[in-house]
Amino acid sequence: MSEILPTAADVRAAAGRLAGVVRETPLLGATPLDEITGGRMLLKLEPLQHTGSFKVRGAYNRLVQLSPPERAAGVVAFSSGNHAQGVAWAARRLGIAAAIVMPADAPRAKIGNTRSLGAEVVLYDRERESREDIAAGLAAERGATLVPSYDDPHIIAGQGTVGLELMTQAAAMDAIPDDVVVCCSGGGLVSGCALAVKDIAPATRVFTAEPSAFDDARRSLEAGERLRNPAGGRSICDALQAPTPGVLTFELMRRLLAGGLAVSDDEVRGAMAWAFHHLRLVVEPGGAVALAALLSGRLESRGRTVAIVISGGNVDTDVYCEALERDPGRGPSTNRS
Repeated sequence: MSEILPTAADVRAAAGRLAGVVRETPLLGATPLDEITGGRMLLKLEPLQHTGSFKVRGAYNRLVQLSPPERAAGVVAFSSGNHAQGVAWAARRLGIAAAIVMPADAPRAKIGNTRSLGAEVVLYDRERESREDIAAGLAAERGATLVPSYDDPHIIAGQGTVGLELMTQAAAMDAIPDDVVVCCSGGGLVSGCALAVKDIAPATRVFTAEPSAFDDARRSLEAGERLRNPAGGRSICDALQAPTPGVLTFELMRRLLAGGLAVSDDEVRGAMAWAFHHLRLVVEPGGAVALAALLSGRLESRGRTVAIVISGGNVDTDVYCEALERDPGRGPSTNRS
């Protein structure tokens, strides 16, 4: 296992490949979140990344390393939306044909954006069909390269550049985070970020944030082994519904993470509304879970410096409006003690 796991050096190498290609997204401090939590909160804003999420980082880092024959044969990926858009964006930039297997009930914005980036979209029924089988069949039929959404060393290293940027930007603000909270589905983003964070600041704690119906990473970390989510779970966090942590990602999480946090869908909606009212920022449900964890007090943050990754902003209008309608005030109270 150890010889195939990515390292902090791989994250730094990925940063070199991504320089001038992806955006260095802002690290925002001095927000009303400081008053709510009693600490110093830093927010890494990946909704401002190309395609509206961090996923372009891992996708480009994976695709740019394909050989000329592999590029000519194209790529296949499966995703509920953000990885789909990331692969489509990277493939278009590199002149590679891409086919993406997406659930038919994925957010319309994500399906439309993936198509607009030039990728072929293959829809499936997530209740009755296997996206893995469909994608593997397409890749075999076409001789294409299958691009996983998280359990791949190059993907993990690319996503880890979020954490590398975060720590570099925090140092420039004279702030070393005591804690870093990152959303988690299959674990590519949080494991990559942990590689960078722990390399720079070994004492900093890294936590996952998940919807409570899909908290397999939290439970797996507590059990010391990979656990699956129960069948039939539902959450508005469409981007965070992997059935179990990846093999590579969990090994990194097991070694590097301090634990996991879980939040309800209503707490996610509250965080989306809070981000709109206080930051003027559109955040999708899966991108808001780390913010929800802080607003709901899942992590003791008084007197601490905490960095959170807001990972994406791709959300359908009806879902977003529902979040704002359910919280017509200004999100969670600023009088939390």
